[in-house]
Amino acid sequence: MKTRILLLLAIATSIAAFFIFDLGQYLTLEALESQQAAIESYRRAHPGLTAVIYTLVYIAVTALSLPGAAVLTLAGGAIFGLLWGTVVVSFASSIGATLAFLATRFLFRDAVEARLGDRLQAIDEGINRDGPFYLFTLRLVPLFPFFMINLAMGLTALRIWTFYWVSQVGMLAGTIVYVNAGTQLAKIDSLSGILSPALLGSFVLLGLFPLLAKKVVEGVKVMKVYQKWQRPKRFDNNLVVIGAGSGGLVTAYIAAAVKAKVTLIEKHKMGGDCLNTGCVPSKALIRSAKWLSHLQRSKEFGIKQASADFDFADIMERVQSVIKTVEPHDSIKRYTELGVDVIEGEAKIISPWEVQVKTAEGIQILTTRSIVIAAGARPFVPPISGIETIDYLTSDTVWNLRILPRRLLILGGGPIGSELAQCFARFGSQVIVVEMAPRLLVREDSDVSEAVMAHFKQEGADLRLEHTAKAFIVENGEKILVAEHQGKQVKIPFDQVLVAIGRAANVEGYGAEELGIALSPRKTIATDAFQATNYPNIYACGDVAGPYQFTHTAAHQAWYAAVNALFGQFKKFRTDYSVIPWSTFTDPEVARVGLNEQDAKERGVRYEVVTYGIDDLDRAIADGEAHGFVKVLTQPGKDKILGVTIVGEHAGDLIAEFVLAMKHGIGLNKMLGTIHIYPTLAEANKYAAGVWKRTHAPQGLLRWLERLHAWRRG
Repeated sequence: MKTRILLLLAIATSIAAFFIFDLGQYLTLEALESQQAAIESYRRAHPGLTAVIYTLVYIAVTALSLPGAAVLTLAGGAIFGLLWGTVVVSFASSIGATLAFLATRFLFRDAVEARLGDRLQAIDEGINRDGPFYLFTLRLVPLFPFFMINLAMGLTALRIWTFYWVSQVGMLAGTIVYVNAGTQLAKIDSLSGILSPALLGSFVLLGLFPLLAKKVVEGVKVMKVYQKWQRPKRFDNNLVVIGAGSGGLVTAYIAAAVKAKVTLIEKHKMGGDCLNTGCVPSKALIRSAKWLSHLQRSKEFGIKQASADFDFADIMERVQSVIKTVEPHDSIKRYTELGVDVIEGEAKIISPWEVQVKTAEGIQILTTRSIVIAAGARPFVPPISGIETIDYLTSDTVWNLRILPRRLLILGGGPIGSELAQCFARFGSQVIVVEMAPRLLVREDSDVSEAVMAHFKQEGADLRLEHTAKAFIVENGEKILVAEHQGKQVKIPFDQVLVAIGRAANVEGYGAEELGIALSPRKTIATDAFQATNYPNIYACGDVAGPYQFTHTAAHQAWYAAVNALFGQFKKFRTDYSVIPWSTFTDPEVARVGLNEQDAKERGVRYEVVTYGIDDLDRAIADGEAHGFVKVLTQPGKDKILGVTIVGEHAGDLIAEFVLAMKHGIGLNKMLGTIHIYPTLAEANKYAAGVWKRTHAPQGLLRWLERLHAWRRG
């Protein structure tokens, strides 16, 4: 900070001196013409020193963004001639511009990054991708003040060397024009006369050339992608959607809503993982487990004794009944009524415009202008030695259980593993969670993990942290996991194992690999900012595309996939990931939107943090749920929200207010000024804003007010 202040003072002092002492009078066309003979005489006597002085002056003027660079460029031609004038000016202007670029980055980049956050990140992504092209265009077109370009680019993530060489090349044409004009200085009446409209137009065209060339190259690449395929003359569909999970259903719904002809293909069950094996069944199971946990806490609620007689099979049947109750929302009947053609069958993309569908009745081929892949994901099963000899469970197959496992081993301490671990512990299983990391829920802050783990331990879960699964064996008829912990081998006996260490995108089995659809390093289908694959008319959304594997993000991506697939030739929409919330439905619940502390530190984002403990909240105390906290990250000194983590009862519901606030730029001051019903858990959000307000109270003003009140009391 001290270095920044000193540099800012030095720059401000230099600029002030330039204007106070009216040094600009020496950088005018009239001054140059009147002193040309004297300058030429000095150059003949001291050629080397003249070049050094000229270069340093030019660098200083451009580095400080002072007026006069155009006149100095003319002077370069008048003093050194066309060749050497061009060389000296080219290097001096590029060095000066780079110094201005560096000064701006050093002084203001962090502050701008803290203020703009994700918006600057999106700009940086564009600069990293196309920055040299944009900079080259701006340098070639004299309509844009060069000093503004230096300052603006300094706020981006453009590499220093890239800025230097692109600037030197981009400014070269203009430099030559001005230096050449300087060689005929006596004939110049004004600076405006140097650039004719024709010459200016030539610069504009030259500047646009690299961008146009880039578009041509992209067009050629697209043609090469399609070159071996015969495009149909007409199409049966505007859109074919593969997969009827959240992403596929929303895509089909949107297409039908705008009256497009859309066909939805599903080979398994409508609703995908969320309805059948994910969100819906897990939340139904969590509800039953939570009810049992309340019975075990009966004394906390003034009830001396409470118990329940239950059969685990009945609980699992209830889960299935919940699925069946929700099923009509995602049914073939409903989507057919909405205008979607739904086919139960196995899809295979056989060309960029053709999808083969295999059904019980036979095989048919559909033609379509665009395709959206929403094939979802499946539980990832690691290649651990002996795992195939164990009748392992996954988040897909655990719902087939009807007998409660006595000892349930769960591999993975992420959201899925944690939610199911707590459920089975509450039902009475001896649960052992094996996790490689030093804590559960490693994507969250450590205080969040600690709060969840404390509840798990209290409820009897055995947490084996920093344990790496090595092999499954059977000894004397007993199933055993061999794990490594702190360099030693550990044997963990169990009755059944649930593998919950992540999900793998379904990228095979429907023609993507044969077509050559590109994959990302994460082994998901690679998509651009508009959800398109390397085939511009084939899109992907949801778990198969990532980077988030949530039902709500699949639906979010689906809007962009559908609209871009149908209308992308006219207008394309970039997928907005600026505000993505999620929740883990453990007890306590964990919900988050935006940055947490560990993410902010990894990205180098400066922040302030305020925390409100829910143990102080009246409604939480009344409900017997006085635990957890609301933690808010804000920009230093401002009420703009960078991220929020909530741990506690109904955290997934409470976070919605912060999601809305972040999406629409509402700060903590306005949240504090909003009435919240008393007594509700939602008051925790307001009280968190109040904590921020107290920490940012104007202490100086308050001291003066204290004196005022004392004076008024006499």
